[in-house]
Amino acid sequence: MSALLPYHTSILNEIYDPATSDLLVIARGLGLRRIICTLLKIVDSPQNLVLLVNATQEEETDIGEELGLMGCRKPGLRIVGYETGTSRDRQDLYKKGGLFSVTSRILVVDMLQNTVPIDMITGIMVLHAEKVSPLHLVSFITRLYREKNDKGFLKAFTDQPEHITSGLSPLKNVMKELQLRRVSVYPRFHQEVKDALEKKRADVIELAQHLTVNMNDIHGAIVQCMNSTLAELRRSKVDLELDSLNLPAAYFSSFDHLVRKQLDPIWHKVGPTTKALVRDIGVLRRLVNYLLVYDPLQFHSYCQSLIEAAIAPATAGSNVGSGKSQWMLTDAANIIFQAAKARCFVDVLPDSQATSVMAGIESEDEEGWDAVYQSEGRPAPSNKPGRRPKWIPKEMEPVLEELPKWSLLAEILEEVEGEIVRMESTVFSKPVEEPPGTNITLVMCSSTATCTLLNDFLSLKDDKRPKGEWGRRMMLKKLRSWLWWEKRQKERMDAEASGKKGASGHDLGEMRWRSENPEDEGLSEALKKKDRERAAQKASRRRGFNCTRETPAPGDIPQLNFDGLDPELLALNDEELELNLIGNNPDMSTLEFTTEFDAHYGLLLPAQTLLIRAYSDDTDDRMLDEIKPRFIVMFEPCMEFVRRVEVYKCSNPGLPVRVYHMVYANSIEEHKYLAGIRREKDAFERLIKERGSMLLPILEDRHSSESDAIIKTISTRIAGGRRELNKVSSQVIVDMREFRSTLPSLLHASQLLVVPATLTIGDYILTPEICVERKSLSDLVSSFNSGRLYTQCELMSVHYKTPVLLIEFEEDKAFSLEIVSDLKSYAKPINNRYPPKKKPTGNPAEHTTYNSPTIQSKIALLVLSFPRLRIIWSSSPYATTDIFNDLKRDRAEPDPVKAISMGAEDENAGEVGAGINATAEELLRTFPGITEKNVKHVMSKVRNVRELCEMNLLQIQGVLGAEPGKSCYDFLHKGEGVVQRHGAPTVNK
Repeated sequence: MSALLPYHTSILNEIYDPATSDLLVIARGLGLRRIICTLLKIVDSPQNLVLLVNATQEEETDIGEELGLMGCRKPGLRIVGYETGTSRDRQDLYKKGGLFSVTSRILVVDMLQNTVPIDMITGIMVLHAEKVSPLHLVSFITRLYREKNDKGFLKAFTDQPEHITSGLSPLKNVMKELQLRRVSVYPRFHQEVKDALEKKRADVIELAQHLTVNMNDIHGAIVQCMNSTLAELRRSKVDLELDSLNLPAAYFSSFDHLVRKQLDPIWHKVGPTTKALVRDIGVLRRLVNYLLVYDPLQFHSYCQSLIEAAIAPATAGSNVGSGKSQWMLTDAANIIFQAAKARCFVDVLPDSQATSVMAGIESEDEEGWDAVYQSEGRPAPSNKPGRRPKWIPKEMEPVLEELPKWSLLAEILEEVEGEIVRMESTVFSKPVEEPPGTNITLVMCSSTATCTLLNDFLSLKDDKRPKGEWGRRMMLKKLRSWLWWEKRQKERMDAEASGKKGASGHDLGEMRWRSENPEDEGLSEALKKKDRERAAQKASRRRGFNCTRETPAPGDIPQLNFDGLDPELLALNDEELELNLIGNNPDMSTLEFTTEFDAHYGLLLPAQTLLIRAYSDDTDDRMLDEIKPRFIVMFEPCMEFVRRVEVYKCSNPGLPVRVYHMVYANSIEEHKYLAGIRREKDAFERLIKERGSMLLPILEDRHSSESDAIIKTISTRIAGGRRELNKVSSQVIVDMREFRSTLPSLLHASQLLVVPATLTIGDYILTPEICVERKSLSDLVSSFNSGRLYTQCELMSVHYKTPVLLIEFEEDKAFSLEIVSDLKSYAKPINNRYPPKKKPTGNPAEHTTYNSPTIQSKIALLVLSFPRLRIIWSSSPYATTDIFNDLKRDRAEPDPVKAISMGAEDENAGEVGAGINATAEELLRTFPGITEKNVKHVMSKVRNVRELCEMNLLQIQGVLGAEPGKSCYDFLHKGEGVVQRHGAPTVNK
């Protein structure tokens, strides 16, 4: 770890005090993880028990590694997860003390079961404090922590100030849930941060690259479509915050979340047009981002997929007007799709009309085809018409426009290479010390896909072609793959249209380019790769992710000449061709093996290495400290990484750092970068203003509220409504799996004692007679489709007097079942494409089409099957909490031991009479003379229904009585009687 900067020390001095609890809000990229790790190292001791909460798995691993580098190794940060073991194992682990990272769900259960000694906890450190809300598990942990421990500290951290600016007093709400009274705010414009980062600044070279003509047309058309879509959204008949419906806000993915959050309460009332507008904003935002990141062929393929998705509803026969993308019907969309195709290829006239045109193109592109044939390791044909590869259709002329940043990146790398050579020559010529750091050139981009694309470009870079066509080889390779994919798609569609069986997956995998063009595909791919690597080494020092400068080889590598090869040899596959070539030249086999090993597995000097990496989180800080690069290329702008470079430079003041900052001028990339800086600055200003005028939250004393809850009114008939002392606190038994939801936290907040247990039947046990099965809307639909809900209701009806099905809606969504139609797991309608085989008759019931049952009809059938089942509709978890408190009022408290054992005997099939056959019991209840009052008595006297049927009249009357026994006997043996089925009498004769 690098040394702490002055503002890091100030922050640690401010929040270190173990007697205080603090919230730290800091700008991204200023070293938050460095502060957290330093604080963890300070409190690391076997006498302390410090818990790290709300960290992701990647953060747990990275923080543990950084603590190891700082000296906290024995035992360091221990991760407590689902695989840690039983509660007894975790309890023994907690008692040893030290640093622990625990998932929120496990920590809640351990606190409720007293597995972790709460009074012995030294402190809790909460990451991602911006996510804390009344429904979050961290607020539950905080309440449990403060109930038994008011001396330990609680430190919360966040670097996402934009998430604490929505709503009414968002900062105060976060501090209230975490029970904090102090907050520290450190934006980039903080005076201490400015003084520290501006003393030693890196050499930054800003490069603004202009878009090509086609890219500029596409970019302008997409922005026009976004503006028109936002204007339509403003004119829609829904109540939205118009301030947030602007173009800069639509650049960010959070825009979809904000709009959907406002529309969720009325989503079932919103028309298909408005829903399509919300969806189109996200599609257009991705489209403009892909324009600047994807290669032309990949972008053209994405545009084709959009067109096919728009055409698909029309071919399927559905309602095209419902939810159709309006922007695709505009002239701007036509510009997007036409220009996207023009960047890849153009359609040429037939041969009879385009002889002169093609001749001009062939003469202009003669050097290009020479490079292509040279990269493939084959001599160019002598006749000019053969210069055009046969795999390119005659009606297509490839354009293969490259992204402008590719050439700019190649020029930057050449400049960096020249600078490295100059520095090395200066060091060797003069007796001076080499400057600190390494000559590893670091290229940062937005995603791993971009890393792969840049690697391919640098590996296949052709310096013989003019600027803007250096990636011609790579683009031709991608064009060939794209043509193959298009051909296979067309064949598959033709096969489906003609009713023939398409090619199997095995056939597709076995198909090669060699089978289509055997005369054009004889060369081994492995040998091609070697030739490309040698050409790339001669052209520049770059080789993909680990690019090397050309170095003297142990011997001269003989160049392979394919002019005199036998055509039969060229027809061999890759492995056979390589074996034949190596077998003819034994000396070359050893040399090639050595070269292959050094090229892929040999060690590289830092001066010969190029590292292409995607932007990450605070892990980039450690990466910079480890490799210590002098040259950094930011292929795409990133506000957080700019600050990381500033911190890296200030932490290494003697290290010369040069940064190349690349951006497309007047593009959404530049606008989004500047808008992100403005958003963060405005968020910090709002937080500072709220902190200055905020009233400190009053922290309630839960012990006093619990003492008031012990006393409750029993009845107004007893001594005029006297108040009696309840010896057992009001409690709810909750299944372990339910702690994924927010309801247990709210039940605890409403002064109910939450008892976690592994329940076989139900999710919540409110009283000895009331068992509740909780279902969210999506879970309800999937439970109906799988039949799991019927089994659950059956078990609840057997073991509990009052089984309850709780259907709980989300708080910020509509309280309506109409939104079930939006769920993907909902049952599909019956396929009615084929006409009925039976001829229709006059009876209309015979040819009436029935669709799949709706969710309402399924609920009705469930109620008919289980008459004692009660259904509770809850609009939100808050409403569920109130309902549970009302149901528990003036009723006995449940027994956890009995609730756990309830239903467990059904699983023990070895004991006689251990389980209850619910189906047999349901059948028994239908017999005349057997009622709810005597059904248990009958079940205790007979072992099964067959034994009851084999009894004579006197035996049955001995069990049921005279009249009920005679009715049951007549029904079983004479077929006469009345079957009482769910309140509906049915006469059987």
